[in-house]
Amino acid sequence: MTRRSFLLALLALVTLAPAVSRADVPVHVRLIKGSRKGPPHIDPRLANLKRQLSPLAYVRWEQTSEQEVSLTRGKTEFVSLPDGDHVGVTLQEQRGNTVTLEVALASRNTQSRLTVERGQRIVHQVTGERSGAAFFLTVIAGP
Repeated sequence: MTRRSFLLALLALVTLAPAVSRADVPVHVRLIKGSRKGPPHIDPRLANLKRQLSPLAYVRWEQTSEQEVSLTRGKTEFVSLPDGDHVGVTLQEQRGNTVTLEVALASRNTQSRLTVERGQRIVHQVTGERSGAAFFLTVIAGP
């Protein structure tokens, strides 16, 4: 490889690398409520989560909201909780088939960084338990 072709290849890499790292990641986010009270029940919309939810201490599961968002690195998207609070979801990093997300709730001063493969689902508790119930966020990073 000549010096000129090496420099052209390096220039192409430097030019394209930022575009690749800024690519949006489609994410499916659901807010679900788990409760210890009442007879066992899983909202039919959560059937694909049954295996992940069954080992938890909660027996009733209801989906309260669902949204599709496109995450850009460093930009936070918000999910509203029933009490008016907001959970922030931020794409921290993406490498190959893995993405690192940050889930943050300012009112509780909590931040969690979670790294998963695309297509893998996260179930993450985002509120403390009140009256036997808590809210969870499920997140799947798409292809």
